[in-house]
Amino acid sequence: MLRALMYILPLALTIYAFIDCLNTPEDEVKHLPKVVWVIIILLFWIVGPIVWFAAGKMRHAPAGGRTPSPFSTGYRNHRHEWVAPDDNPEFLKSLREENKKDESLLKDWEADLRRREEELKRREQGRSGEDTGTEG
Repeated sequence: MLRALMYILPLALTIYAFIDCLNTPEDEVKHLPKVVWVIIILLFWIVGPIVWFAAGKMRHAPAGGRTPSPFSTGYRNHRHEWVAPDDNPEFLKSLREENKKDESLLKDWEADLRRREEELKRREQGRSGEDTGTEG
């Protein structure tokens, strides 16, 4: 069992590092191009994944509020933070525009419905007038 672990753990680490490298955006990869990191991970299947996790990927800011210096990461104002939809002005603007379109469409439908109801009433009044005129 211990012998199997000697092969399974490095293999699992290599697979995890390979998938992590493939899923990492190109702008978060450090020091080498992403393709080179994939080759390193696959060729050196014990050392490659460890080097990838240690030096190949830009890490996110720690939870304590400290952020790395822009000079240490090599990127200046390059990180993109996720913004909640209710805090995103572009998303809110698109919602307002869609709402205006929906309201205008609803008004058009209501006007069309009123017009059809009036036509229906006129037809019914015309038929009832014909019925009373023929009986006399």
